[in-house]
Parts: sequence; C-alpha cells; structure tokens
Amino acid sequence: MFPDLSEIKRRRKILGLTQKELAEIADVSQSLITKIEKEMISPSYHLVIKIFESIRDLENETNQKAKDIMSYPIVTVSPDDTLENVTMVMRKHAFSQLPVLNSKDSCIGSISDRIIISLVSKSLDEKFDFDSVADLKVKEVMGDSFPVIPSKTPLNAISTLLQTVPAVLVMEGREIMGIITRADMFEIFIK
Repeated sequence: MFPDLSEIKRRRKILGLTQKELAEIADVSQSLITKIEKEMISPSYHLVIKIFESIRDLENETNQKAKDIMSYPIVTVSPDDTLENVTMVMRKHAFSQLPVLNSKDSCIGSISDRIIISLVSKSLDEKFDFDSVADLKVKEVMGDSFPVIPSKTPLNAISTLLQTVPAVLVMEGREIMGIITRADMFEIFIK
C-alpha cells in the first residue's frame, strides 16, 4: 500500500526538488505533479507507482541520516531542576522542549513550554501561589521521554516520527549524541 498522495509534496520538499525536477526524474509531466499536489486529480495506479518509486530511489541516494541533521551538543535538564531553572534554560537557548536526563545520562522524560504554560494557567485560574509553580521539580510534572533513534536512521523515517512527537534523541552506541526537533527539519528546506 502506498502512502497518502499528500506525501508526494512533503517528501519532494524534503529532497529539495521542484515540481519540474520531480516530474523529469519520474518521467511524468510537471502539470501532473502540480495537479496531484493540489488534489485536483486522482492519478492512475501506474503513475503513482512511478512517482513514489522515483522519490524512494532519490531518498536512498541522498542518504541523509540522523547524524547528519541532529543538533549537538544536547541541552538537557535534571529531574531535580525547578521549573524556574528550566524556563531560564529554555529562554536562553530559545527551545520549547528539553529532554530530562538522570545522573546516568539516561533520558527519563521531557519538559516542554506547553507543560509549564498549562501549570501557570492552572495556578492563575485556581489562585495558587505563583511561586509554588516555579519551585516545582521537573520530575513532578515531566512528560514522556522523546523516542530514541540510531544515528543511521534515514531522513524519511525521522520526518514520519516528527509528525507525532516534537523531538527525537539520536543515539550512537549507548550514548545520546544529539537531538532532532521539528525546527531542525525546517533547516533542510533552507539549505
């Protein structure tokens, strides 16, 4: 079974191709690619196969892996850090989420601006002491850990993961080497 036709545009952009370039590679017309991406037609099975096989072949050729696009060194927080400290770290680095690592450098959770804003909102609605929110420990409010992927994970698998999670951690051996966020995927379009 093939992915949804909307994947053509997303994967074409990740590869840095224009509609014309993809059309030439897949040996179809540019107007066909345009019409598919604008959901103006339902192409034949044969044409869909040609386009997706061309994209797959290009993705295999580009060979971009997690280690090629990850951000490093990774900025982390401890489960014993206070939310006040976490917000300062997030602000300093302009991050919206951070992995939570224990003393053995294992990821045990994550903390995000959404979690913190939710707690601040709740404290305002229920007239809690605002300082009590700032003093909360990360371990009391952290979310699930980010998925961990090998450094050789291909770009298309990473982009699929990032549709459901805000970040993934990149591991080499037993060591967390970097992080890939949705913002890192945007960088691919700029390059």
